[in-house]
Amino acid sequence: MASIRCQGLSKQYRLEARESYKALRDVIASAAAKPFRQVRAHQNGHGKIDNRQSAIGNNFIWALEDVSFTVERGEILGIIGRNGAGKSTLLKILSRITQPTRGEAFIDGRVGSLLEVGTGFHPELSGRENIYLNGAILGMRKAEIERKFDEIVAFAEVEKFVDTAVKRYSSGMHVRLAFAVAAHLDTEILLVDEVLAVGDADFQSKCLRKMGDVTRAGRTTLFVSHNMEAVARLCPRALLLDKGRLAESGPTSEVITRYLHSGFGLLAEKSWSSQNMAPGDDVVRLNSVRIRNEAGKTQQILDSSQPIGVEIGYCARQSVSNLAAEFVVYDGDGNLLFTSANQYEEGLMAPHKLGNYLTTCWIPGNLMTEGTFFVRVSIVELQVPIKTHVFEENILVFQVVDKMNGNSARGRIAHNYPGLIRPRLDWHTSFMGE
Repeated sequence: MASIRCQGLSKQYRLEARESYKALRDVIASAAAKPFRQVRAHQNGHGKIDNRQSAIGNNFIWALEDVSFTVERGEILGIIGRNGAGKSTLLKILSRITQPTRGEAFIDGRVGSLLEVGTGFHPELSGRENIYLNGAILGMRKAEIERKFDEIVAFAEVEKFVDTAVKRYSSGMHVRLAFAVAAHLDTEILLVDEVLAVGDADFQSKCLRKMGDVTRAGRTTLFVSHNMEAVARLCPRALLLDKGRLAESGPTSEVITRYLHSGFGLLAEKSWSSQNMAPGDDVVRLNSVRIRNEAGKTQQILDSSQPIGVEIGYCARQSVSNLAAEFVVYDGDGNLLFTSANQYEEGLMAPHKLGNYLTTCWIPGNLMTEGTFFVRVSIVELQVPIKTHVFEENILVFQVVDKMNGNSARGRIAHNYPGLIRPRLDWHTSFMGE
């Protein structure tokens, strides 16, 4: 049974203008005058409202346009896309903060929203008072807040400061308390917008664990985030919004792959049908590069516990000695993680015959931490000085996620390990006696 069903949702905003909010008397007066406006519009030959607005042209922008989808009861759906794609607008419509210009949204169940963490907090009030105030704003009943009060305070880690004015809180304490209130809503449907983008790393991990608890409790959840690892871990299915339109819907791994392609212009595989167009020179040119799994298939999103293959195909156009293929892996922040080359492989330092070669390097499982990674590929001639024939930055992109299956380096530990890599190393413990 569907909890959310959207049909043709569209939202148009007027540029450089705020959306008006009407009082009850304005609504009543507008309803009473509506029949007379329709008669005048018909007499003047005007069409529908949408047509009049579209005729104005550049004064309007469609934040959402003809978006349709269904979310089943108990499902967690990821929503991804670039900034300005319409993700927050969609959640605001579903939260009834704003109305759609066209289309309909059917919602079956009580809705809780984590759209702007901390909205409604008053700096002069204490943490205790703000819990009750913010809980009421979010739709919690007083009895519900009282029942969950201790749990909220413990989650936010502000026990010592609960009776202190919020204006004296650090920004981290403020965010923790705001999220704690919102995360303990008792709702059938939860709408979450980028809550993991705030706070320090430990708090973000704590938020992620809480989100996991919410999904396991069977709530219907719409989860908007730029954190692809979190989306991949929490959401079996995802939507991709692009410029207000629904660009992709399906299994999360496929949707994230589409997003990475559109966002970075990079793939997990690239090949060249014409040697004249391929990177390189008169000595060596690339044929293909790709990220592959153990089964030999190209794969862009990989489990952290599984080995990752970097495959490089190249063509030797002249006989050349001491030729080495190499790659460099960078993380999403541009940090160089490591370099690897096939220079130690037996026989490769002898003269290369003319023809095509395919070399593969395996990054072992349980080495990479979660994240998005970029690959630079080069082919060099090992001499003094080194002669470079191929040098291609950011030619491949792949993503590592943790499937929480207990086989990764993280194991049963819920938080992310700090560091650029996360190797699973052997440990041996012995009992030495009392």
